[in-house]
Amino acid sequence: MQWKRRHCCTNIAGILVLLLCVGVLLFISEYSLLAGKKDHQVNSVTHTSQKLERNHSMTKQKILRQEAMSPFPARSEGNLSSILEDSSQQGLKNSLASNASLSEEVRAESILKVEPYKYIINEEDKCQEKDPFLVLLIAIEPQHVQARDAIRQTWGNESIAEGVGFVRLFLLGIREGLTTSQLQSSIEAESQQYHDIIQQNYIDSYYNLTIKTLMGMHWIATYCPGASYVMKTDSDMFINTEYLIQKLLNPSLPPRQEKRKYFTGYLMRGYSPNRNKHSKWYMSPELYPSKRYPTFCSGTGYVFSGDLAELIYRASLSIRRLHLEDVYVGLCLAKLRIEPVPPPNEFLFNHWRVSYSSCKYSHLITSHGFLPTELIKYWHHLQTNKHSACINVPKEKDKVRRLRQRKLLWKRFMA
Repeated sequence: MQWKRRHCCTNIAGILVLLLCVGVLLFISEYSLLAGKKDHQVNSVTHTSQKLERNHSMTKQKILRQEAMSPFPARSEGNLSSILEDSSQQGLKNSLASNASLSEEVRAESILKVEPYKYIINEEDKCQEKDPFLVLLIAIEPQHVQARDAIRQTWGNESIAEGVGFVRLFLLGIREGLTTSQLQSSIEAESQQYHDIIQQNYIDSYYNLTIKTLMGMHWIATYCPGASYVMKTDSDMFINTEYLIQKLLNPSLPPRQEKRKYFTGYLMRGYSPNRNKHSKWYMSPELYPSKRYPTFCSGTGYVFSGDLAELIYRASLSIRRLHLEDVYVGLCLAKLRIEPVPPPNEFLFNHWRVSYSSCKYSHLITSHGFLPTELIKYWHHLQTNKHSACINVPKEKDKVRRLRQRKLLWKRFMA
């Protein structure tokens, strides 16, 4: 009986020991499982952290690479914001309502690259010795050699403004066709002789005039940022550069603060997009849905302070590209909240051809639609007669005639 009792106690003790061992084993396995999960979480977090660090490093390298490729020196976001804030101080005043109609179309759908087109011909050292007072940017087609020669002999002659600092540059793209290589060789020889051509590798056409103008803005911002003034014009224009420099801009006066962010020309205010598909100036509602353009200046000739070149180029990087370059520059100015100002005399800038007389041409800046031979003829006549150009001319009668001509051209343009 005692043996049975002892045997029973032994069995109970064995069972308890067995249960204790099972409990210990369960505890150890549970602990190991929890530790494994914890290690996995730590490893996961570490892996994620390392991945984020790698991504951040790659992003940073990408940004640095983009900044290195950018045509402008790298800026902090704050500096760029401050530029735009400074620009916004130039209120749009009277045309604010029309510029406010630039809704979503001012935002980029197709973004221009920060990098410009590749330069084929460049004049990087043109402004190295001295910051010029005026740079002429002349849009011209590659094959128009006679027009370039006529401009060099007349209003683009740098001797007109000796001592002031005057730079002439022709803006070219490339021409398609069978004679392209021969023409290109001729252009390169011309460039070697005169050093007044800059060219990039885009197709030179009417619909790429915006690219051509932005090329000029980029060149000023990159290679000639100290230029006081810039004029963008076309090759079939008569430009009285002497009157422009001495009367409108007047280098003898001390620099004035209000001449920063300065933009003037023949003002086009309140114009609606042309929806006639057969018109040269057709603008589709898909490309530009608003009913009004912002105030802009006719692309035949406008003048602006040198500081605006970089601002306009930077603004263009976030604005949908339009083929009408003067309208497009107006959009850039509207984004910068800079209003083009009227010239001191409404007859200074003309986007049509003014009938020639030495009196009229000695008091205007632009007239449109000249052949190279005409340009040379009228320029030399003006130079010969400019000091006695307006003797015995009835000024009031002449002014009335010009007003009538202007109204007639306005009606034709709006038709």
